[in-house]
Amino acid sequence: MRFIDNLPSMDLMRSERMTFVQLIIPMETAHRAISYLGELGLLQFRELNADKSPFQRTFVNQVKRCAEMSRKLRFFKDQIAKAGLVIPGLPGVQPHLDLEELEVQLAEHEHELIEMNSNTEKLVQTYNELLEFKMVLQKAGEFLIPGKNAVSEETELNENIHSNNDYVETASLLEQEMRGTEVRSGIRCISGIICKSKVLKFERILFRATRGNLLFNQSPVDVQIKDPTSSETVEKTVFVVFFSGEQARTKILKICEAFGANCYPVPEEISQQRQISKEVVSRLAELEATLDAGIRHRNKALSDIAFNLAKWMNLVRREKAVYDTLNMLNFDVTKKCLVGEGWCPLSAKTQIQEALERATFHSNSQVGIIFHVMDAHESPPTYFRTNRFTDAYQEIVDAYGVARYQEANPAVYTIITFPFLFAVMFGDWGHGICLLLLALFLIGQESKLSSQKLGSFMEMLFGGRYVVLLMSLFSLYCGLIYNEFFSVPFHIFGQSAYKCRDATCSDSHTAGLVKFRGPYPFGVDPSWRGSRSELPFLNSLKMKMSILLGVAQMNLGIILSYFNARFFNNSLDIRYQFLPQMIFLNSLFGYLSLLIIIKWCTGSQADLYHVIIYMFLSPLDDLGENQLFWGQRPFQVLLLLLAIVAVPWMLFPKPFILKKLHSERFQGRTYGILRSTEVDLDKDLDHSREHHEDFNFSEIFVHQLIHSIEFVLGAVSNTASYLRLWALSLAHSELSTVFYEKVLLLAWGYDNLVIRLIGLAVFAFATAFILLMMESLSAFLHALRLHWVEFQNKFYHGDGYKFKPFSFALLTDEDD
Repeated sequence: MRFIDNLPSMDLMRSERMTFVQLIIPMETAHRAISYLGELGLLQFRELNADKSPFQRTFVNQVKRCAEMSRKLRFFKDQIAKAGLVIPGLPGVQPHLDLEELEVQLAEHEHELIEMNSNTEKLVQTYNELLEFKMVLQKAGEFLIPGKNAVSEETELNENIHSNNDYVETASLLEQEMRGTEVRSGIRCISGIICKSKVLKFERILFRATRGNLLFNQSPVDVQIKDPTSSETVEKTVFVVFFSGEQARTKILKICEAFGANCYPVPEEISQQRQISKEVVSRLAELEATLDAGIRHRNKALSDIAFNLAKWMNLVRREKAVYDTLNMLNFDVTKKCLVGEGWCPLSAKTQIQEALERATFHSNSQVGIIFHVMDAHESPPTYFRTNRFTDAYQEIVDAYGVARYQEANPAVYTIITFPFLFAVMFGDWGHGICLLLLALFLIGQESKLSSQKLGSFMEMLFGGRYVVLLMSLFSLYCGLIYNEFFSVPFHIFGQSAYKCRDATCSDSHTAGLVKFRGPYPFGVDPSWRGSRSELPFLNSLKMKMSILLGVAQMNLGIILSYFNARFFNNSLDIRYQFLPQMIFLNSLFGYLSLLIIIKWCTGSQADLYHVIIYMFLSPLDDLGENQLFWGQRPFQVLLLLLAIVAVPWMLFPKPFILKKLHSERFQGRTYGILRSTEVDLDKDLDHSREHHEDFNFSEIFVHQLIHSIEFVLGAVSNTASYLRLWALSLAHSELSTVFYEKVLLLAWGYDNLVIRLIGLAVFAFATAFILLMMESLSAFLHALRLHWVEFQNKFYHGDGYKFKPFSFALLTDEDD
C-alpha cells in the first residue's frame, strides 16, 4: 500500500492514511512516554503478549494495585451516594499526585470509614432494640396488671440495659440474659415483638408445640419500626405468652428464634415498668444525639473525600490504563527496554515524535526513544476525523460495518441523502416544525445535556440531534412540495391553477375542476385536495418520484465503486464490474426513469407499465399510442441487447483474467504487481508467493457468479424496494388526514366546549405519539434500510476495523 501513502489526505471522504510504527523505549522512560502518548491519543498499540496470561505480564503488580485503589474509590463513591452528597467535577488545574502517596491516603480513609460504619451500625442496632423494648413495655404492660395474686414480684432484669453508660461496647439486648416473669402459681410469661405478617403462623406453631398449654396475647404496634437484625422498616406486633414449665419455656424460645422474634423481659410491677421506660427513653435520647454527632462526623469525612474523589478516580484510571498498555509491549531483558508496535495517522508522526522527545527530556534519560516506520502485512485500521455534526452520520454507517481502509465513505453522502429520504416518507411541514423545535431544543441545551447522565433513549436522541435537525429541515421542504400542514393544504405560493365549473362549486367532486391558468408555482396544487382524482394523482406522482430517487441513488453507488477501483488502481473492476453494472441498470431502470421524465414534460397519456412489460415480451411490436419519442422501438431493442450482454460481461472475463495473470506471475516471468480486490496483490512478491497455493479458481468463479446474480436480481428488487418511499408517504398523509377530519373537525362540529377540548386533546395525542413518534421511527428505519442495503451494497465492503488509539480522553467510568 505504499502508493496510497503518497496521496493527499481525504478527510471524511476517505479514511486517514495510517502508518505502522515501532517504538523501543528504555525502562526509565516507559511510564512517562506512555502517559504523554495517552494525552495525545493518536497511537493504537498492538498486542504483543497475546500468548501470556494477565498474571505473567511485566507490570501485573502495578495493575493489581490500581485495581485495588479503584475498588476503594468505588466504595467511597457508593458511600457518598448513600449519604446524599454531591461529587464535584474535575478541577481546572489538577495538582500533581503521587500514586504511592494516594495509595496510603486511600487506605487510611477506607479504614476510618469502615470503623465509623461499624460503630454506626452498632449504635443503630442498639437504638432499634431499645425502640422495640419501649414498644414492648408499652403494649405488654397492658397484659401484666398488678394487684393479682398470680403475679410474683420476682423478676430478673439485666442491669446493663439502664446502668452501663458505655453502651456502645456492651452486648446487644438480644444477647443479654432473658428470663420470663415467674409467678407464684408456677405460671411464667415471655414477652417480645414479631413481624405482623408472621403472627398467625407463630401462634399456631406455639399452640401445637405446647399442645395448647399456653395463653397468647398480642397487640399491634401503631408505627412501623426498623428490625435490629435486617434494618428493614416493617409492621410489628407485640406478644405475651403465658405458659407453665421449663420445657415449654425452652420450646417457646426456640420457636421465637426460628421466627425472628425478639424477646424482652417486662416486669409486672407498674413502678418498675415506669422506671425502666424512663431509662429506655433517656437511653434513646442519648443514642439519637450520639448518632447525629456520628453522622455529622461521617458526612464531614465523606465531604472531604468527595472534594478529591473525581481527581483521584481520574488519576487511578489513567495509571491503570498506562500499565495495561505497558503490558501490551514486549520486555527485552538484555537491553532493559520495552518494544511496542502500533498504528498512527501519517499526519501525527511529528506530534508523536515530539511527545516521545519530551518524555525522554523529563525523565532525564541518557538513552532516547527509538521511533521508526515499519512495513506491515495486515490491513491498517480505519480512522475518520469527525465533529459533533458528522459523528452521528458516521455512526449510522459504522453500525452496518466499518469501512475498509481508504475506501469511499458513505457517510459523506448519507449526511444529505438520509434525512432527505426520511423527509420523502415523512413530508409534512407542520410535523417538520415540531421536529425542528425538538432539534433546536437539543442543540440549545447541548452544553448542559452533554455533562448529564441521560437514559438510553434520551442519549440516543441527543447524540442524533443534528440528524433530527436535517430531517426536520428536509421534512419542511418536502411538506411544502406536498403542500401539507397537518394534512391541510394552503395557498402559500399563489392562487390555484383550477377553478369550479360554476359559482356554487356543487359539482367539483363529481365533474371536477377546470384549469384556467398556468401551473401552481411550487409543489402540489392545493385544489387537488378533496378532488375525485386526488388519490390517483398523488399515487402516480409519488410512485414515479420514488423510482427516480431510487435509480439515482443506485447509480451514485455504482459510480462510487468506480472511484474506489480507480483509487486502488484496479482496472479489472472498472472494465468488468463498473461498466456492465452501469449498462445493465440504466438499460432497464434508467430507461424507465427517462420515460417518466419525458411523460411529465410532454403530458403524454402513454402507459409505462405496458411499455416496460412488452419491451421484454414483444420488443419488435409496434408501440402505437404508447410511443413517447421517435425511434423508441429500435432504441428499446438496443437497450435490451445491452442488458443481456452485460450479464456475461460481469460473470466470465474477470475470473479467467485473474487466473491467467496469476499463472504467468509464478512462471518466472517479469510482471508488474497486479492490484485487485479479489486477491491481496498489494504485497511484495515474496509475500505473494506465500499465498500462491491460496489462489483457487473455482472459488473466484463462484464468488463472481454469486456477485453477478446478486446484482442482476438486486437491480429489480432494489428498485422495487424504493417504492417504500411512496407507500410510507401515502400512509403518513392518509393517517394525518384521518386524524384531522375524523377527530378534530368532527369534534369542532359540535357546539360544545367539552367535546371540542376532548377532540383537540385526542388529535394532539395522536399527532404526538402516532404521527411524530411512531411514524418518524418507521420512516427512520426504512431510510436506514435503503442506505444499508440498496445504496451501500453497490460499492461498500464494510469489513474494516476502527482505529482505537490509546487515549485518556476515551476512558470512561467502566474502565475503573
